[in-house]
Amino acid sequence: MDYAAALEHIEQHYSLELYPATRATAPDLSRMVDLVEAMGDPHLGLPTIHVTGTNGKGSTMRIITALLMAHGLHVGGYTSPHLERVNERIISDGEPLDDDDFAQAIADVAAAEVVCGDRWDREATFFEILAAAALGWMAMAPVDVRVLEVGMGGLWDATNVVEAEVAVITTIAEDHLATLGPELADVAREKAGIIKAGSRLVIGELDDELADIVFEQPSEGDPVRLGHNLLITKNQQAVGGRSVSITTSYATYDDLFLGLHGEHQASNSAVALAAVEAFFDREIPRDIVDEAFGTVVVPGRFEVVRRRPLIALDGAHNPAAATAASRTLYDDFVTDHKPVLVVGFNAPRDLGEMFDALRATSAAAVVATAADWPRAFSADRVAEEATLAGVENVVWIPSVADAVDRAIEMAGEDGVILVTGSLYVVGEARGHLL
Repeated sequence: MDYAAALEHIEQHYSLELYPATRATAPDLSRMVDLVEAMGDPHLGLPTIHVTGTNGKGSTMRIITALLMAHGLHVGGYTSPHLERVNERIISDGEPLDDDDFAQAIADVAAAEVVCGDRWDREATFFEILAAAALGWMAMAPVDVRVLEVGMGGLWDATNVVEAEVAVITTIAEDHLATLGPELADVAREKAGIIKAGSRLVIGELDDELADIVFEQPSEGDPVRLGHNLLITKNQQAVGGRSVSITTSYATYDDLFLGLHGEHQASNSAVALAAVEAFFDREIPRDIVDEAFGTVVVPGRFEVVRRRPLIALDGAHNPAAATAASRTLYDDFVTDHKPVLVVGFNAPRDLGEMFDALRATSAAAVVATAADWPRAFSADRVAEEATLAGVENVVWIPSVADAVDRAIEMAGEDGVILVTGSLYVVGEARGHLL
């Protein structure tokens, strides 16, 4: 199977049913269990850090990967969604899997489908194929350690066939409630499903009620919880990122430079550092932390891709993420010039709520657009909702690339542009700009 055939194979498994407004069928891991069994159990035998959460899990996963790589380890990763190419979902030492290895990984899953497909009432999903391919490649490479990011939820996610040494829950907020809810307590139980009896548990800053639900799931040792036995004692803007100080149960790390933008990244970095400490059961040497924090890159998460004008990309796909993006934009970047926002969203988002979270009425203009994605709201619908939200200067341009070019004209060389909303909008903009 060559790369083109691999893409064709996974696209045959793609369906909008992967992203339902509500669960159309009962959650089920049986196809994933069958696949990995037919592939020789690649989900077993590799040290694993498993990451879930409503927001921050992608950044946390990347920081964990950087910390492990700084130890000289060969690190495999799995993340979603991709921004530009599907290879980005399977990661080798921080980089997307190359085309040949990706094709072989998909071919291995396709062979397993032939073996076990007759016993299924429906085909494996796009996400299941890719998760199985990631596990298969990591076992064959082999990597020293793998870092897996949950797609949605946790308990019934395709990645949850593994038993991780460390389970990480970054945040729990209102997102995918129709699928994982209806209450936040239900979401907490879903995310706690990645915790196994032998897992060390690391969680972000959760309110007591949700934390208590998470703690109902047995884990190994004392849980690490941000704001309790994991503290951020400094979190200040710095040139090119942030200056943070973190105290854990193992050590105090003062005046670390973190090369990521946004106050919220201090929390992600603290949780990531605690996760790697839990993995090794020791303090992390300062030179390793400095190397990892200073060089980590998180594509599409307040990623600055141009300076004149300044253009940042952030896939703020829910209200909590949009609030964090707007805080970063206005606190860290906007001075004399009001920003220009390039925005596009996917159903079933509440567009008014998203514009409120982005503080869109404080922007110089909103350029409404739409990704080439079946669930994307049309550009004119986004523009209409921006106007209803009180934004005075709104234009709509269906093509993301054209929308970005228009925003550059509007902002001028000294301006600031934020491309946000759907990660698919961010991906198209990133491909156009880079």
